[in-house]
Amino acid sequence: MTVQLPLAFFAGVPIGFQLGLTGTGGGLLAIPLLVYLVGMNVQQAVAMSLVIVAISTILGVYEYGRLGQVKIKAALAFSWTGIIGAWLGAYGHQWIRGEVLLILFGILLLLSRTLIIRRGQTLAASGVNTEGTCAAQFSGICWAKAAAVGCAVGVLNGVFGVGGGFMIVAALVLLLDFPSRLAAGTSLLTIALISLGGIAGHVHFGALDLRITGALVAGSAIGMLLGTRLWQHVSPRAMGLMTASVTVSIAIGLIIINTAKILGIHL
Repeated sequence: MTVQLPLAFFAGVPIGFQLGLTGTGGGLLAIPLLVYLVGMNVQQAVAMSLVIVAISTILGVYEYGRLGQVKIKAALAFSWTGIIGAWLGAYGHQWIRGEVLLILFGILLLLSRTLIIRRGQTLAASGVNTEGTCAAQFSGICWAKAAAVGCAVGVLNGVFGVGGGFMIVAALVLLLDFPSRLAAGTSLLTIALISLGGIAGHVHFGALDLRITGALVAGSAIGMLLGTRLWQHVSPRAMGLMTASVTVSIAIGLIIINTAKILGIHL
């Protein structure tokens, strides 16, 4: 425990930094850091990850909201179905073997990057005029699209312990025509709300180590503040490349390491 507390604090810094800079990626960093650096089991890591992501994103929402980069109506549209899905995902999580869960998590990350790469031109053009889009006026069609994506993100949130920001940002940009900056800020509020459903489910089905969680939260809060200060000086293209490189590296590592464990191969 004595060693785990400082490790947890330092693990929290990059988690919060990634979230603050891009509006995504905190959960995908949290799981491998908690399992392989801090030494938690997968079930504990998932529950703690949701707490860290929820609290860290609240700080990010304040920073982005201060600059008018959060659409509350869009976040609510994603979140009302996402909260339900997250609780259901937390229930289903307990029936999946840890190594299998991490392999599926890695595959999920690769699939998410493939989607964004194929639609790269749309993402790069996300800073164009938003008049007549969901970013300007959130119509009933926009609500329906967001609710459908929110439910899927919620299930993933509960099962894998990720905020789902990598899916929310993609949906906001590609389906709802949000500029990338506005998508990042709105994603943070959505993540915070959906994560509440996942946290409720995991608390109901398991337990949290409050001391380690507190250390992680402290580190991620510092990282979040640094990230939200830096995003104004980083281009959308650079943000996309950073997120992609981190996501693909983690995904490949998780798949290789945990496939080897299942096969009884020691790396």
